[in-house]
Amino acid sequence: MRTGVTISASYAASNRPPVQPARSLRNNEEGKVVLRVMVQADGTAGEVQIRSSSGFPLLDEAARSAVQTWRFNPATSDGKPVAEWYLVPIIFKLSN
Repeated sequence: MRTGVTISASYAASNRPPVQPARSLRNNEEGKVVLRVMVQADGTAGEVQIRSSSGFPLLDEAARSAVQTWRFNPATSDGKPVAEWYLVPIIFKLSN
């Protein structure tokens, strides 16, 4: 009998943050993108959807592209890795 997810997915601290596109920097674009990621049982990112846009397509795509390559700690159920949707917030902020 499956008891449901006992440990939720998370992302590995070693993942490289997305790079803010040069054009976005020139245009002073900043914001928060929230991605919905299907974390596979093997820790890779399956489907990556934009759950909440930053309002800037370049930032949204930079976040989506980067997270697509990330490694995750998969969720577990009954001690076995399982696929699970996971929300990943990405913040692009201009430096002063």
